[in-house]
This record gives sequence, structure tokens and C-alpha cells, in this order.
Amino acid sequence: MPTSGLAPLIDALSTRYLFFTGKGGVGKTSTACATAIALADRGRRVLLVSTDPASNLDEVLDTSVGTAPTPVPGAGGLAALNVDPEQAAAAYRERVIGPYRRVLPDSTVARVEEQLSGACTVEIAAFDEFTELLADDTIAAAYDHVVFDTAPTGHTLRLLALPAAWTTFMGDGTGTSCLGPLSGLRAQQWRYAAAVATLSDPARTTLLLVTRPDLAALTEAERAGAELRRLGISSQRLIINGVFTATAGTQDPLAAALEAQSKDALTSMPVGLAELTRTTVPLLVRSPLGIAGLRELAATDGSSTQAADVTLAEAPETARFSDVVDGIAAQGHGLVMTMGKGGVGKTTVAGAVAVALVARGHQVQLTTTDPAAHVAGVLGGDASGVQVARIDPVAETAAYTAEVLAAAGRDLDPGARAVLEEDLASPCTEEIAVFRAFARTVARAQDGFVVLDTAPTGHTLLLLDAARSYHRELDRQTGQLPDQVVHLLDRLRDPLHTDVLLVAVPEATPVHEAARLQVDLVRSGITPTAWVVNQSLLASTPTDPTLRARANEEARHLHEVSTGLALRTVVLPHSPAPPVGAHLLRELVGDLTASITGRLIQGPSTPGRTQARPSTRPSGWSAPTR
Repeated sequence: MPTSGLAPLIDALSTRYLFFTGKGGVGKTSTACATAIALADRGRRVLLVSTDPASNLDEVLDTSVGTAPTPVPGAGGLAALNVDPEQAAAAYRERVIGPYRRVLPDSTVARVEEQLSGACTVEIAAFDEFTELLADDTIAAAYDHVVFDTAPTGHTLRLLALPAAWTTFMGDGTGTSCLGPLSGLRAQQWRYAAAVATLSDPARTTLLLVTRPDLAALTEAERAGAELRRLGISSQRLIINGVFTATAGTQDPLAAALEAQSKDALTSMPVGLAELTRTTVPLLVRSPLGIAGLRELAATDGSSTQAADVTLAEAPETARFSDVVDGIAAQGHGLVMTMGKGGVGKTTVAGAVAVALVARGHQVQLTTTDPAAHVAGVLGGDASGVQVARIDPVAETAAYTAEVLAAAGRDLDPGARAVLEEDLASPCTEEIAVFRAFARTVARAQDGFVVLDTAPTGHTLLLLDAARSYHRELDRQTGQLPDQVVHLLDRLRDPLHTDVLLVAVPEATPVHEAARLQVDLVRSGITPTAWVVNQSLLASTPTDPTLRARANEEARHLHEVSTGLALRTVVLPHSPAPPVGAHLLRELVGDLTASITGRLIQGPSTPGRTQARPSTRPSGWSAPTR
């Protein structure tokens, strides 16, 4: 029987371990935090943990959260911690390498250090921290509940799949791999087995799939739930967050469309989700931030919230999307990457840019490195001259493995070949294979435009940072580097070849996560061309009181982006569903922002890739030379 509001759900939660997971941008962190606070308010001892590399617990809780359990002010009985993958990786490297210092030759130790510089080390180190929380009896005794705010779905699935993957990989092998000496991993094998047992025990673990009342989020939740059940995690509940009900008597087309979308989504819910115990949570008048806001979210009982009518805040100045696309098109070829937090509309923006470039007479390939993305869907069956492609991780891994075995393994004796095959069975191999395909895609932008809808921020950074760590790993496994890999970073750093569009929605977490991504990109020598702030209620000028109250919350984030973070800012109005089809995508690139705000940032006098204007930038930011 479906329930309404978080309060009845929280009353029913009894297992020690609670996992919140779902597509990025569905309110996973706020829901996890609200539940943790409510359980603590009920007299329970609660530990709240973020395993997300891009954690925003600090922001949602409005307090500083460290890497050890930290009491949360204003919420007695609640402690919180962030699993820091980089810090965990540093500790893991020293734990593996330390015993060999001054025992093995310096050259051998140096080789092991190089092997431990890649993405797999970060993954297994974070996983070590994760499994300790599940397997440590001391932690279990100290808390009645451990609430995990997990990473976006793709990363979560990989994290939860690791117990089986790493155990299989370790096997009875000897020697070293991209993870370092395998003996160091086998020492933790008991803990991995304990983690598997805990995750699959419905008496100890409950998985809460968080979603929004829209088709894309529900489809992703169904996929995640099905895969997790295959991994043995069968105790699942569904939370549909942000269900909107229009204010009675308001004649607002957007409000009516959003309410209809919610109802349609709930009516046509995928079969795999319809079977789960379901809780719907209404869209609140204010974003649930801080202890008081999170308690308000936790106390929802299904009754609709009402807001007093307010005057809309002043919208900031923005640039026309068409002007930004004109500047990109002026070079005649190149790479365009849409980047940002999951769920902000990167695929829609990528599709709109691709269609607009085709309309300007260019050859365009639209592709993705995100296994969960469906770039063809945004075109609505009308490619309109856009060549659609996808980097398939499974196919790329199979091809890469066969290539390495044919080349490097051809003349090996059976024992040496077995070691190579074991090495290729590691999770690093998929990362390397996808990275090579990414490099090939970038190289194709020499002859036309390639629009790349990238994966969520953490995975994207792994791809970009791979030019350093994967160069070594590729060379170790194959003895050679493809030409497109050698030149990758030069192409990504060239402002005449590559344009990065940072995509966000006007909320604190997506904006600040995109800001952190921008700092990391600039450190790598890559400066975003523009920010695209998607799904803005303020830009849509709603008349419904609840939507107007939510719109006014956006103003500070829009001003923060346009005056302090971005060279150029495009703001796109909120629509009840992403624009699908070439016609609607062309409209999205048109002068919609100009008609909404009435004011434009003046770009360069001639179309091209030049700086629009100076402004105050965050720490770590530096203006590009264009």
C-alpha cells in the first residue's frame, strides 16, 4: 500500500543499514539526511555516511563534516562522515607499499607506486572504507542505524558490485596488478565477504531507491533496482520525491503541466517499481537545507504544502544560447563536451548543440561516454543530420582485451599468459578501454564537430585525468600508446579545438559541484566556454505561488554563476519534461533567454572563442587566454 510523506516511512524503518541511491538530482542526499535526523530525533544512535566522491553533506546539513564520525550540531544522537576517496587512496598506497620500502630495490618500489596511481586504486581504497563500516563490529555496536548517502546510480552499482568483482579478481593469483600486490588484497577478503553478507541480508539492510516523478528518473530507478536484486540486495523501497500539486485556482500552464506529469508518471510506473513498497514526498515550498529544513522534509505526511504569493526576484543578465553556439560554429570543427552533475540535463544540452550545429551546415557526431545515457532519445527519432554514436563499455573492453592478448600475449608461455589474462580481468581494464574510445572520439573532431555528452562529474574527471595515469597503464599492458592518446591532452587544452559547457540547475548542490569541476578543469589547463543553467523556474515566470517561491530561491544561484563563476551564462527556462525532437531542441537554442530576461551579456564583437568579460572568480579559477 503506497504511503505519503517521509514520516510514515521513517517509522517503518528497522534495519541497521539504510542505503539511499538513485539518479543524480533526485534529492537523494536531502532525503538521506532528513531520515537520519528523524531517526536520531526518535532516540536512535545514527551514523550518516556519504560514499559519493562529490559529497555535499556539508552543504545540506549546513555544518562541517570530516572523514571521521563528527557530531551534527542541533541533531543529538547523529554523527556524520564523508568517505574521501583520495585520502583513502593515499592511505591504501602507503599500506601496500610501506612494507616493501628498504626491502626491495627503489626501482621496484617506484614501479608499484606507478601501478597504484590509477583509478582502480581510488576505487578499491574507497571500497575498503565502505566495507569497514559494514563489517566492523565496533561500529555496529556504536550505532543503531548507519545511513549511506551513496553516489549517483552508475557509481553506486559499481561500488556495490565490487565485493564479487574484487573477490573474483583476487582468486588465487600471485604477483601484482594495477591494484598492487594481490596479497594485500587477500588480507581483506574476509571483510569483503562480510560486506556481501550484510548487503544481501534483509534483516540488516534496506535499500531505498529515490526518484522523481518523471520517466527518465523512474526508468533509471527500475534499472538500478533490478541490477541490485541480481546482486542479492532484495529488500528495497521506493521514494518518489518532489511530487507537485498545483495551487487551487491558479491558472498557470507550467504548474498544470508539472502536476499532470507527476500523475502520468505515477500511473504509468515501470512494472519493476510498481511492485515495491512506495512512498511519495510532496515538493516543498523551500529547499530542505539545514537541520530545520530537513526536519520539515522528514515530517511530511502527504498533505500538500501551500505558499503565500510572492513577487518574483529580479533575473540576472544572461547570454543567448544561439550566440554561444555561433561562437563554437565559427571554427568549423572541434569537440564540444557537456559536463556537470548527473540529472541536470547534459544530454538535452548536448542534443540541442548538435542539432544547432547541423542547422549551421556542419557535420556533427553526437556521442556519450555515460553507460546510462540515451543520446538518441533526446532527438526523438529525428536525427536531422546528426550522426549518433555511443561508447559501449562492454564492447570496448572485449575488443581491448582481445587486442592485448593478441599482441602482448602472443609469444608468452602458458604461465606468463595466465598472469596477463588475470591482469586484464581487473576493473581497470574497462576504464582503459573506454578511455581509448574517448581518445578516438576526440581525434575525430579534427574533421567535423563531435558533441560529447559525458558521464557525471566523477567519471568525467577520471577520463580527463587518465591522460596521466592511463598512459602508464596502457604502456605497461601493451608496450605502446595510440597516437590519439598521446595527443589527447593537447587537444582538450586547445580552446580552438575544445569547448566545455558546464551544465547545472539553479540549486546549491549542482552549482557548487560544477564550480568544483571548473576549478579541476582549469588546473588541467581546460577552461569552460560557458555555463548552461537548465530548468530555471525564475526564467519561466510562473504564477503558481509554490513555483514562485521556489523560483525566488534560484535568484542567488543564478547571480552567483553569472557574476562570479562563468565567462558566459545561458539560462534555460523550466519545462515539465526535457525537450525531445529536433524542432524543440532548435527552439531551445533560439532567443528564448532573451525574451525571458530582456537583458543580455554582451559577448565579443565578432563570433569566436574569446572571453566575454572579466569578473571575480573563485579560488583556483583563472581566466583563459583566447
